[in-house]
Formats: sequence, C-alpha cells, structure tokens
Amino acid sequence: MLKVYPFFLEAAWLTIVLSVLTAVLGLICGTLAAFARLSRFAVLRFTAAAYVSLFRGTPALIQLFILYFGGPQIGIQLDAFEAGVIGLGINAGAYMAETIRGGIISIDKGQREAARTLGLSHWQAMHKIILPQAARLMVRPLGVNLNMLIKATALVAAISVVELTYTAQRYIGSTYKPFEMFLLAGVLYMIIIYVTGRGVAWLDRKVQIT
Repeated sequence: MLKVYPFFLEAAWLTIVLSVLTAVLGLICGTLAAFARLSRFAVLRFTAAAYVSLFRGTPALIQLFILYFGGPQIGIQLDAFEAGVIGLGINAGAYMAETIRGGIISIDKGQREAARTLGLSHWQAMHKIILPQAARLMVRPLGVNLNMLIKATALVAAISVVELTYTAQRYIGSTYKPFEMFLLAGVLYMIIIYVTGRGVAWLDRKVQIT
C-alpha cells in the first residue's frame, strides 16, 4: 500500500496543474463571453448565448470525447492532457460567463449614468467604476465554480490523463483494494479543495476591505 503513495502524490500535482490551467482558460473564455452577452451588437450577444447554452446544456464528458476522439476527424490533433485542459476550460468558461455577467449587471445603473455625467467612456466606466465593484461580488461564486472544476477534473480519467481518479483505477488491479484506492484519491481531492477554499475566502476578505 505504501508503494502507491508517491504515484498518488504525483497524480495530485497533475490534478492541481490541470485545475489551474483549466481555471485560467475558463476565466478568459468566461470573461469574453460575459462581455459579449452585454454587447450592443446582436451577433455577439447571440454567439455568446449559444456558447453558454451549448456547453452548459451538454455533459462535459461528451464534450471531452468529441474533442479527443472526434477531433482527429476534422484535423484537430491533441494529446490527452491538452484535450482535458481545453475541453474542461471551455466548459468552465460557460459557467463562469454567467457568474461574471451576473456580477456586472448587479451594479446599479445609476453608477453608469454617473460615469457618463463625469465624461467617462463606456470602457472607462467599466474599468474604473463597474468592474471593481462587481469583482467583490464575483469572488465567492467564482470560488464555487473553481471547486466544481477541480472535481470535474476526474472526468479526464476517461481519456487516460494520469490524474487522481485514473491513478486509483490503475492500482486497483495490482492491489485488489478498490475501497482504499478510491478513498485515498478522495482524501487528496478534499485536501486540494479545502486549500483552494481557504484561498478563496482569504481573497474575498481582501477585496471586501479594499
């Protein structure tokens, strides 16, 4: 049993790296989609709404399968890790988009009108007035999105990324201890999510003070 611990720790590190890269991609996609949904241009609003509906309305596992197994048919060649990052990142972006959009539209319209009165452009008002206030409202919901994302990384085991779930499955065959293997993976997931949660709570306190 002790022999498998180093492999689980290595898998935990890969899970962390996968989570960070996916979260960054998701935040980029989510921010772009949120601004597109708030755009004055109908084509951008429609495209962003379609993106959000598509990726929130279909299982993330199916999206991964289409990207990894179906991609080569249309000339998209990705290894398992790349497919995992891109697939989960785009999926996460659809959820983060609604969180970011919700934070922005929750700011009173009077703030925008006051900004125009001061002679600020739309983007100046957004950058200097709206987003700083909205960011305070976004931290906790985005933290929830991040926790969901960390747990969703278990899905990439289905395309053979050697993260925690895949590692647990791998060593069941040699140890004949499925309970212990999945329990160990679960504990490591819980530690990662707990540390992430504490970090989000710290960040939330910081932004509320500033």
